[in-house]
Amino acid sequence: MTPGSRKVAVVGVALSDCGRVDDTTPYALHAQAARRALADAGLERAVVDGFASAGLGTLPPVEVAEYLGLRPTWVDSTAVGGSTWEVMAAHAADAIAAGHANAVLLVYGSTARADIKAGRRTGNLSFGARGPLQFEVPYGHTLIAKYAMAARRHMLEFGTTIEQLAEVAVQARANAALNPEAMFRDPITVDDVLSGPMIADPFTKLHCCIRSDGGAAILLAAEEYVRDCRTAPVWILGTGEHVSHATMSEWPDFTVSPAAVSGRLAFERAGVRPEEIDFAEIYDAFTYMTLVTLEDLGFCAKGEGGAFVEKGRLRVSGGELPVNTDGGGLSAQHPGMRGLFLLVEAVRQLRGEAGARQVTCGKGELPRLGVASGTGGWFCSSGTVVLGRG
Repeated sequence: MTPGSRKVAVVGVALSDCGRVDDTTPYALHAQAARRALADAGLERAVVDGFASAGLGTLPPVEVAEYLGLRPTWVDSTAVGGSTWEVMAAHAADAIAAGHANAVLLVYGSTARADIKAGRRTGNLSFGARGPLQFEVPYGHTLIAKYAMAARRHMLEFGTTIEQLAEVAVQARANAALNPEAMFRDPITVDDVLSGPMIADPFTKLHCCIRSDGGAAILLAAEEYVRDCRTAPVWILGTGEHVSHATMSEWPDFTVSPAAVSGRLAFERAGVRPEEIDFAEIYDAFTYMTLVTLEDLGFCAKGEGGAFVEKGRLRVSGGELPVNTDGGGLSAQHPGMRGLFLLVEAVRQLRGEAGARQVTCGKGELPRLGVASGTGGWFCSSGTVVLGRG
């Protein structure tokens, strides 16, 4: 087999305990998710020769790998915020295809909620107040405010309404209601979203992601390992990545996210079109992220995201394009960085293992194609992965 010609599949996925997880450590959540992903695949730890991790605080991959008992010959510690895991998956797939690794484990774990509860502050050190960002921080220009400002620009330019943004949260909660692992499952209405406490205009509390603990892991392997796995393979069909900006003054257009580039590349490399996709897992730290990413991935035209999310289009039950089928970061879980959870949910959907929230197509058939698109920072980076079964 010539270098670069091997197909790559996700053969194992898992979550650690998530939600409210006190009395544990991020290392323990890494280990729990990793063990479960290997068990899901039916492979032994010894086959893993590639490893990737990154996280809030100081969890370098060399320490996490040692904790897991791994001695990888390929390693990645890319840190680009919430899109890290889609970008890492792309790097891992390229390494496996090229013959530089055979089986790569991607793993994440965070006690973000427990740390706040105990008075321990954690932050994403790759997006701090150093360098160019020091000129924004004194004015209170925090992460939430940056997303809020971008949302306002979209509202001004295209007439997007706050009710349309609220629909994203309502439909995410409806999907979460079908997920027994989701942190919040009680139904909410548009009025509930609008009447909540203001966080950063126009975002009230329910426009913003929850804070949870938890971890996730996925195992990617070369095609020759698939026959030894206990699960059906989910193939990596195409990937794309893009870094846009760090400071807001360098962002050319607040209504265009870097997914416009990463998505185009992923779809082109996969040889598929957005209209062929059966469901989408989209990073949703805020409702506006979902709306603008849908536009930039090509599911609707620029400026039409508000109209697109109306009428239940994002719901598992009856939606034209189910989005964030597990409830997303707005309702299911969000332990600091959520990109790896998107890939876990996408694989479960394609394998038909999502239970009550399972997406079906046509006459009850399983979905054939899904996309996971992560966003980092304040639309600073994006990674998109197109996955397929069979």
